[in-house]
Amino acid sequence: MKKANFLSLLFAVMFLVMSGFGIIIPVLPFLAEEVGATPTQLGLLMATYSLMQLLFAPFWGQMSDRYGRKPILFIGIAGLSLSFFLFAVSKTLTMLFIARIIGGMLSAATIPTAMAYVADVTTPQERGKAMGAIGAATGLGFIFGPAIGGIFSKINLHIPFFISGTLSAVTACLVLLFLKESLTKEKQPATLKTKEPIWYILKGPLLFLYLLQWLITFSLAGLEATFAYYAAKRAELYSSQLGYIFMIMGLASAIVQGGLIGKLIQKFGEGRVIQGGIVVSAVGFALILFVHNFLTAAIFLSIFGIGNGVIRPCVSSLVTKHISSGQGRATGLLSSFDSLGRIIGPPIAGQMFTTMIELPYLAGIVLSCFALILYHVFAKQLQQVSS
Repeated sequence: MKKANFLSLLFAVMFLVMSGFGIIIPVLPFLAEEVGATPTQLGLLMATYSLMQLLFAPFWGQMSDRYGRKPILFIGIAGLSLSFFLFAVSKTLTMLFIARIIGGMLSAATIPTAMAYVADVTTPQERGKAMGAIGAATGLGFIFGPAIGGIFSKINLHIPFFISGTLSAVTACLVLLFLKESLTKEKQPATLKTKEPIWYILKGPLLFLYLLQWLITFSLAGLEATFAYYAAKRAELYSSQLGYIFMIMGLASAIVQGGLIGKLIQKFGEGRVIQGGIVVSAVGFALILFVHNFLTAAIFLSIFGIGNGVIRPCVSSLVTKHISSGQGRATGLLSSFDSLGRIIGPPIAGQMFTTMIELPYLAGIVLSCFALILYHVFAKQLQQVSS
């Protein structure tokens, strides 16, 4: 099987995984309510998953460097399937927390291992485009999954979890049967023979790329947590309309990641695309302040989504290009920085919104400026190391 076929299979795998994950998004709050969870307990239930991802993504990335990408990717998807089936049969809040913890711990293997797989099978010139394609698959899964979940939840709240579990189980079988191992013994990183801690990666210029990714995710998570309330107050938009708005935003982002990012990187390089994405994101944050109806919300949020969407693939590409060895360790750590942003972004943005409804988006502009500074520090330090 050719490299392009393996990447296509990986694209399909990530789309199916994220579709399965997305199916439960609109359903989980109602299932939690059914077993007697309070809003605070629901928040803890949501945060538990991100916390497990934060703690375990570097571990699984390192395991993929040691034992190969295929078995770790299989563990991640099979673990996700198990957690969905546990959700489907859960009748107590304790069971929901157990399912969420298991899902977070095991599924933390999925994204960093997929990114490391891409780094294994692509040249530096191809990498940004391939990372963008995987990002597009992830985004499309999050678009279609919630729509499917919303439809089947009308029949029974437990059905979407059975669907997600089955979809993930089928995907795990696809990985086991058809995905070829990308990490040969010759490619195994030299770091396996050393006792370097994983945090050693952060000693050099890459620290500033990781911090940049954290800021970008932090501001995105803050927007996702508050925009529904903001749109309701500013434009009287509610759940069904917001669903369409986020779908339009996701499609715009996925189209750019899947179709244009390769050409942009080829013409400008990852660094300029990252800087352009940050600027476009900042413009999107500013425009959100002027939302007054469905059309402006869809357009302005899509502008933000396009800018935000090109940053992660380019950061992933640069990290894997500039790490001397251990792609899994590097991508796992990057996933942890993402999770950290998703854990602390929503509560801080919520507090800002309570103070002043425009504050999360004004803060997003400021954070975008800091992200630009971080990129320039990274580039300057990298130049000094190289010279």
